[in-house]
Amino acid sequence: MLAKIYRPARNAMQSGAAKSQEWMLEFESETPRTVDPLMGWISNADTNTQVRMTFETREEAIDFARRQGIPFQVTEPRPAKRVIKSYAENFSAVRRRQWTH
Repeated sequence: MLAKIYRPARNAMQSGAAKSQEWMLEFESETPRTVDPLMGWISNADTNTQVRMTFETREEAIDFARRQGIPFQVTEPRPAKRVIKSYAENFSAVRRRQWTH
């Protein structure tokens, strides 16, 4: 029962960074998913995949996993690539690319 400890990415549908500063502990599935033959729904007999725990810091999540004897894997967040642009660059005389439309 391996646990993943990670910090989730921000929601792509919003500009804010809510709920992306906390660390998550989530269990990976031990059994494969099965398809219900009648309805076609995908199900899993392992209920540990439904458990998600949040922690304020990475160290708190690691300490919890160690205290409970849970093997874990930590995934470090990648820094976001920010491209700062201004609207005025669309009309600049020294554009890097040609106007496309």
